[in-house]
Amino acid sequence: MLGVPSLIPPAMAAGSLCRTPQPSVPMGTTAVLRPWQLTDAEAVVQAFDDPEIQRWHVRRSNSVDEARQWITGWKAGWAEEAELNWALVDRASDSLMGRVSLKGVDLHDGSAGVAYWMVPAWRGRGLCSQAVLTLCQWAFNEVGFHRIGLAHSIANAASCRVATKAGFHAEGIRREAALHADGWHDMHEHALLAHQVPAAQVISQTR
Repeated sequence: MLGVPSLIPPAMAAGSLCRTPQPSVPMGTTAVLRPWQLTDAEAVVQAFDDPEIQRWHVRRSNSVDEARQWITGWKAGWAEEAELNWALVDRASDSLMGRVSLKGVDLHDGSAGVAYWMVPAWRGRGLCSQAVLTLCQWAFNEVGFHRIGLAHSIANAASCRVATKAGFHAEGIRREAALHADGWHDMHEHALLAHQVPAAQVISQTR
């Protein structure tokens, strides 16, 4: 409530993120989470041509210009301390592998929700789970977040595997909580707390 002082200090002070530039977060020798660049726009358009990404993210990109507008918004989220977005790219080629984001950032409670997608060529290797875990390790150990949630449709078995492999704990189901093209979906809720993740952990990957 505006104008009413809190009896509890915030878990993370305002400005604790935006006072420094958004960092890149390395993910082993394979990939890196880096800030989005406008030059990623064409790859974003290609990613959103994928039926699976369209199905679970309920949108598509109609042009490179539109994708640039998205990226501009993704980049602005850091300065606003509201949504933190990274491109997951191959370390050798800088080609786009996917996206991992912390959404709904609440500095007072030190909480956020993680969201992600992978382009088809990089799926099935454990990279998405590792990227989610890598970002959570950074958020907990470097920045001071306390809780990160993860929600997915109960029909999205692949996303549930990502949550489980990244160490998230199942918390329950919100009934008819998200509207998709085929109607309302129940959402499976998971969460990971700061004390539940070690400083360094690597998920085995398949080739």
